[in-house]
Amino acid sequence: MRYSSNIHQSIYSTLSKSLSSTSTIKQLHKIHSLLITSGLHQTPFFSGKLITKYSHFKHPHSCSLIFTTISPTANVYQWNTIIRAMTHNGLFTEALDYYYSMRVSNIKPDKFTFPSVINACAGCSGKIETAKIVHEHVLEMGFGSDLYIGNALVDMYARFGELGVARQVFDEMPERDVVSWNSLVSGYSANEEWEEALDVFYQSRVVGVRVDSFMVSSVLAACGGSGGFSEGQMVHGLTVKLGIDVETRVCNGLLSMYFKSNNLIECRRVFNETNIKDAITWNTVICGYSQACQYRESINLFMEMLQEHKPDILTVTSVLRACGHTGDLKSGRFVHNYMVLNAYECDMKTSNILIDMYSKCGYLPAAREIFNKMKSRDLTSWNALINGIIKASQYDGALATFRAMKMDIKPDFVTYVTILSMCTLAKNLKLAKELHCETIKTGFNACVIVRNALIDVYAKCGNMEGALNQFENMNDRDIVSWNTVISACSHSEEYNLGFKMISRMRLDGIVPNMATILCTLPLCSTLGAKRQGKEIHGYVLKSGFESNVPISNALIEMYSKCGNLRNSLLVFEHMKNRDVVTWTALIYAYGMYGHGMKATTAFEDMKATGIVPDQIAYLAVIFACSHSGLVEQGRLYFNQMKNDYNIDPQIEHYACVVDLLARSGRLTEAEKFILSMPIKPDASIWGSLLSACRASGHKEIAERTSKHIIKLNSENTGYYILVSNAYASLGKWDQVRTVRKSIKSKGLKKDAGKSWIDIDNKIYAFSSGDKFFEQYEEVKNLLEVLYDLIAKEGYVANLRSVFHDVNEDEKRDILCGHSERLAIAFGLLNTKAGTPLQIMKNLRVCEDCHTVTKYISKIVQREFLVRDANRFHLFKNGSCSCGDYW
Repeated sequence: MRYSSNIHQSIYSTLSKSLSSTSTIKQLHKIHSLLITSGLHQTPFFSGKLITKYSHFKHPHSCSLIFTTISPTANVYQWNTIIRAMTHNGLFTEALDYYYSMRVSNIKPDKFTFPSVINACAGCSGKIETAKIVHEHVLEMGFGSDLYIGNALVDMYARFGELGVARQVFDEMPERDVVSWNSLVSGYSANEEWEEALDVFYQSRVVGVRVDSFMVSSVLAACGGSGGFSEGQMVHGLTVKLGIDVETRVCNGLLSMYFKSNNLIECRRVFNETNIKDAITWNTVICGYSQACQYRESINLFMEMLQEHKPDILTVTSVLRACGHTGDLKSGRFVHNYMVLNAYECDMKTSNILIDMYSKCGYLPAAREIFNKMKSRDLTSWNALINGIIKASQYDGALATFRAMKMDIKPDFVTYVTILSMCTLAKNLKLAKELHCETIKTGFNACVIVRNALIDVYAKCGNMEGALNQFENMNDRDIVSWNTVISACSHSEEYNLGFKMISRMRLDGIVPNMATILCTLPLCSTLGAKRQGKEIHGYVLKSGFESNVPISNALIEMYSKCGNLRNSLLVFEHMKNRDVVTWTALIYAYGMYGHGMKATTAFEDMKATGIVPDQIAYLAVIFACSHSGLVEQGRLYFNQMKNDYNIDPQIEHYACVVDLLARSGRLTEAEKFILSMPIKPDASIWGSLLSACRASGHKEIAERTSKHIIKLNSENTGYYILVSNAYASLGKWDQVRTVRKSIKSKGLKKDAGKSWIDIDNKIYAFSSGDKFFEQYEEVKNLLEVLYDLIAKEGYVANLRSVFHDVNEDEKRDILCGHSERLAIAFGLLNTKAGTPLQIMKNLRVCEDCHTVTKYISKIVQREFLVRDANRFHLFKNGSCSCGDYW
């Protein structure tokens, strides 16, 4: 008898140890079979152990089958085990069903029953009433003071957002441990009650609770959410002191917090020092860098992650967005292929992100293919595809897709804004008006964003009156509305109106933002409005925007175009951070003032700092070389961009090289260069050559060039005027009349010569031939006096600068009415002797005006700083800073 009992105990012990050490489901099945054979599988101990083991292996169905074989049972341990198993596997409703069955069977729960039941309640969203009933059961049975049950209740109520009840349970607990504090802190943090989370954390420190990694991760989330980054750094220091800063959970919390504070340096340091990086670590840094617009870093980290972990769909879509923003089609296709090979579910949201990525990368066929394969589409799907088609400049296709969309789904305000932006690009005023009517019918016209888009499209399609009507009829205007109308004024050359709008905006109590500054500075640049420019600079300093790189770049451009190169340099020198645009603005500024050598030095300094020049930077430095006669240097840069930086020259670069050669008198070489171009030369290319031909009097090349321009049938009036003037200089008046008839028949208009001068902080504008401005008679009389004086100095009118078939006296009258002369005379009349004058002109200064201004500067002993369409001219003592090279 004793021997049999010993054998039974030995088998019992062996099976118990084997069951505890089981590490695979196959081993568990084997032990389970032995238990059935031995008849021990229905004992409370082994049945409970089997349920627990199957639960750990994520086999809840097997757990239920075992419990069924032992039912009905009055053993509370077995009931607790099955409830715990269901909760552990996320089957919260089933866990609660077992609890109800237990109650119906009159099995009295014990203190081990309720933590799992409470956790099941917490997992069932919307089951707050059930949770309260379970809480009542706890109190009825006298378990309200149990530590583990109390912790579970705090966590449960926090998950339901019932933070007041959670805090009440916490406060009534007679005993608390670190889990109690963690539950309350994480509850407040999860519900974005950041300040309360931090307060509870500080209380835990006061009472001496030892902080663990779970509490730190919740506190760091609260620091990141509340913007309490200094507190976050203190918590970081605490983790180092406690030696838990190396734990992966803590590192992940630190990374998330530092990303939210945009402290990328600290993020990188924490990431590099994290010994064990799990999938959450990688996901956090990849998504963090993408959200911080560090797209290339995000993509590179994703490629590293694939060597160790499988990313989740959130990370994959985050990287796809990064590929779209960088236009990295190669990486984008790699990520897409990775998704397909690893069987990621491509739901609607993911498909929309793929469409957006391929559209931004310029690979429209792939975007269309994904769109066509989608079983169902939402507004984002259609909007992403339409945006991609517009980006590909397929405006008819975008319009057709928009119409197809309306047959499937009602467009939203994003759709209308997108299509209106297409009208802006296509200069399609008729379609814009049709869409405007449609927005009125659909009610989207009341949307501020749509109204802002309408202001923009009307202005850029040449209907400033329509733009102003939209603006004035708006009931609610946001900062974007004001910025849009100010930008519209700049685009439509309504500069004074633009300044009035800025004043109105400030009177309405709207505080200018960075975008306001960026669209206001060009107004100052165009008019040479130095006072307004300095006022805006003062506002930048007062508002703390001086560290913003785009604003500093705009200030460099504004000061340089307002004739204050010194202030441009000061802004540049005070910048802590510079990008390629900063250097380009400086190089272009030097070029405008004819400082070619300084421009090339700046270009080389830029490269020495590690900033890679882009195509705009090369355009600026070749432009500077062109206006300083640095032919070989300019050609060197043109070749360098192709050979050293793999930048394909655009039409603008070729035009600049043609200008470089032509200005230096190498007209034949310039013509050969044009004919050898790998891309078809447009009117701008031939126009550069024709301008130089007219200045040098090279008739044969001028005539050939004129024919090329006419063949191109350009819509730009300026090139027809250039051809007309070239024929006039050759005395071919029949061709002049033919060209001018062509201009008229096309409905094109010549840009009138305009000049501006700033006197006592007021801008005065003059047009060529204008006779209806203030003090016209005084200006006319002064000019006549000046002409007599400069004639005595040797001035002879250059009648070649007049391209009209009229007699010589009429040609002299036309020259006398040029806008810059009117502005200079007006300035002389209204300023003190010796005061320098600054004049802005919208067109290139003609040869005769250039000569006249030199003579006048000598006679009146004044400095004239004149900015024309090409560059600055400083006239002083009868000479010009351009050296007659412009």
